[in-house]
Amino acid sequence: MKKRIQQILTDLECIQESFLGLSDDIWLNIEHNDSQAVQKGSEFKVAFNERLNEFNRISSEISDLIENYTNIHPESVDIVQKSSPEHERIIRELNSSEPHTIEETFTFKRPYGFIFEGQAYTGIKTWQSLYKLFCQQLVVKDLQTFEDFINSPNCMTTQKNLLFANNRNSFRKPLEINNNIYAEGNLSANDICKRIKILLHEFKVDSQQFSIYLREDRNAME
Repeated sequence: MKKRIQQILTDLECIQESFLGLSDDIWLNIEHNDSQAVQKGSEFKVAFNERLNEFNRISSEISDLIENYTNIHPESVDIVQKSSPEHERIIRELNSSEPHTIEETFTFKRPYGFIFEGQAYTGIKTWQSLYKLFCQQLVVKDLQTFEDFINSPNCMTTQKNLLFANNRNSFRKPLEINNNIYAEGNLSANDICKRIKILLHEFKVDSQQFSIYLREDRNAME
């Protein structure tokens, strides 16, 4: 039963991410020089976002209900000590797949793992999990810089949306990064990658130090 419940919890997250990806795709494919198409697309986006927010709220409540009752949580990500034989095995496993950069488009694709500054992480099933884990590694890397960033004017997207906050109510779907640090989880794969790119820049990390590996590539090899 444990595996089945973990799969259901993962599926709920994946459905949310797929809906967000669909919304992005539809919006990008609107002919923006056609006023009628833009108006129709805007009406769709407003209605879709309202329904999606309600769906996400109910999905989160269902997930919380299941986790609290069964004490079963989504599968954890594999993190092993750097330079250990197991870590070297994971590095070889990932490097046998095709690495992807943060500059790519990931609509309707699923992550499997990533390598950040030589440390490998596998067993990832959703972009939310990847984003949360990446942010947690930045906290471990330099908590003071992370806290300074939260309190700086740079802690927002070009649309003026907060990247992080100390109050979970600042976000529609808060991801707890640390005891008092939260991030938005209601994001498409491409929005998550845009935010990772901002963080790499803020922490002065070369983007080549971050590689993504996809579940599709892994499945194709098996």
